[in-house]
Amino acid sequence: WRSKPNPNFTMVVPESHNEPLLSSVSVGRGTSQQNPSLSQNLGNPTHLSSNGNISQVSTAVSGAPAESVCSMMLQILVPFVLAGLGTVSAGILLNVVQSWDVFQDITELLILLPAVLGMKGNLEMTLASRLSTAVNAGKMESAREKWMFIVGNLALKQLQATVLGLLASLIAIVLGWMAEGKMPFDHVVLLCSTSVSTVFVASLLQGVIMVGVIIGSKRMGINPDNVATPMAASFGDLITLTLLAYFSQWFYSLIDLHPYVPYLVDMLFLCLIPLWVVISSKHPASHILLRTGWEPIITAMIISSIGGLILDKTESDPNLAGILVYAPVINGVGGNLVSIQSSRISTNLHLNYSPGEVPEDRRSCYNPCRTFLGSGANNRSAQILLLLVIPGQFIFLYALHLMKGGHTVPSPLLTVTFLCASLVQVFSLLCIADWVVHGLWRRCKDPDTYSIPYLTALGDLLGTALLALAFFVLWCIGDSGNL
Repeated sequence: WRSKPNPNFTMVVPESHNEPLLSSVSVGRGTSQQNPSLSQNLGNPTHLSSNGNISQVSTAVSGAPAESVCSMMLQILVPFVLAGLGTVSAGILLNVVQSWDVFQDITELLILLPAVLGMKGNLEMTLASRLSTAVNAGKMESAREKWMFIVGNLALKQLQATVLGLLASLIAIVLGWMAEGKMPFDHVVLLCSTSVSTVFVASLLQGVIMVGVIIGSKRMGINPDNVATPMAASFGDLITLTLLAYFSQWFYSLIDLHPYVPYLVDMLFLCLIPLWVVISSKHPASHILLRTGWEPIITAMIISSIGGLILDKTESDPNLAGILVYAPVINGVGGNLVSIQSSRISTNLHLNYSPGEVPEDRRSCYNPCRTFLGSGANNRSAQILLLLVIPGQFIFLYALHLMKGGHTVPSPLLTVTFLCASLVQVFSLLCIADWVVHGLWRRCKDPDTYSIPYLTALGDLLGTALLALAFFVLWCIGDSGNL
C-alpha cells in the first residue's frame, strides 16, 4: 500500500537514467504535476519487516540533497583526507607498539588486530549508513522519533560490540592455536579481556561522534552519505588501536600481581548485555536487528580474522618485515571509499525503488563497466572515488614516511607496487559493492545492514593479501622499500 502525495513538499528529481523520476509538487501553490510513468511504489521509504526483509511504509520522503559533481567532490574529499591521515597515524602507532612486551610475547594480538579494527565497518559504518538513509528518507524529522531511533541503535551497537569483541578474541585464539600448536591460558584470558574492553569503549566513543556528524550534516545541508561513513573511520583506527595497545599492556602488567582483574572486567561487560537488549527493543528498527543483524557482522569478522592471520604470518617473515605499518593505510582507505559508494547506492534504492525492484540496467548479468561508465549520480561517485585512490595514497604514503621521522623516502618500486595494490583493491571493491548492494535489494534485504560489513571485511582481506604480494615482489627484486 502507498501513501497519498503530500502537497507541502517537493521531491528532488534525479538526473541519472538509473534513478527514476519522482513526482514534483509546487509548494504552497495548490497545484501539482504527476509523472504519468511513475510507478506506485516509487518514492516511499522502507523499513525492516519482522523477518529482517524490507517493506514499504507510508511516510513521505524528503529526498537526498541535489548534488553537482563539484559539490560531491568537495563533500567526499575533506572526510577522505581526514580518514587517510587517521589511518596513517594508526600505522605509525602500530609501528611503535609492536615492540612492546605484550605484542612480542602474545603474537596472537596481530591476528586479533584486523578483526578489531574492522569493527568500524561492522558497527560504526553500518550505523552511519542506517542513519544517513533515515535522514534522507525523512524519518528523523520528529525529535521524539529521532532520539528513539538514535538511542535504540546505539544500544544495539554496544550489544553487538560486546558479543563481537568476545567472538573476535575466540577466533584469534583458535587461529593462533592452529598456527602455533599451543595457547597458554593466561594468553586466552588477556585476549578476551583486551578485545571486549577495546571494542566496547571504542564503539561507544565513535557512536557518539557519529551521531553528532549525522545531525550536523543534516543541519548544514550536506548529504550525510558523502561524509558520515568516512568520518566514522577518520580516527576510528587510531582510537581503536590506541585502546587495544593500552588495554593489552595494562592487562599484561596485571597477570602476575592481580590475575582476577581481567575476569572482573569481562563479567562487567557481560552483565550489561541485558540492559542493551532492553533499550534496543524499544524502537522497532533496532528491535528487528536484534534478531536479524548478526549474520553479516559475524561473517565479516571471520573474514577480517583471516586477513589477520595473513598479516601475522607475513610480519613474522624477516624477508617481508615492515608490512605492518602500511596495512592500516591500504585497508582503511579502501574501506572508507567503498563504504561511501555502498551508502549512496543504498540511499538511492530506498528512495526510488520498492524492495525487490532494481534499475533496468541492473536486471541482467553484472558488467563491471556499468559501475563506472554512465552519467548517473552513482556512476559519477564511483569515478570520483576511483580517481582519488592514486593521489590520495601517494600523499598518505609520503606522510607515513615523514611521520616516521623523515630520514627516508619510499623507493620508486615501493611507491608503484603500493599504489597498484591499492588501485586494484578499490576497483574490485567498487565493482563488488555495485553487485552486492543491488543483489541484496533484489532479495529484499536491507543493504545498510548487510553490505558494509561484508565490503569492509573483504577490503581488509584483499588489501592485506595484495600488500603481502607487493612486499613479496619487492623482496624478489631486492628492493628495500626505502631510499
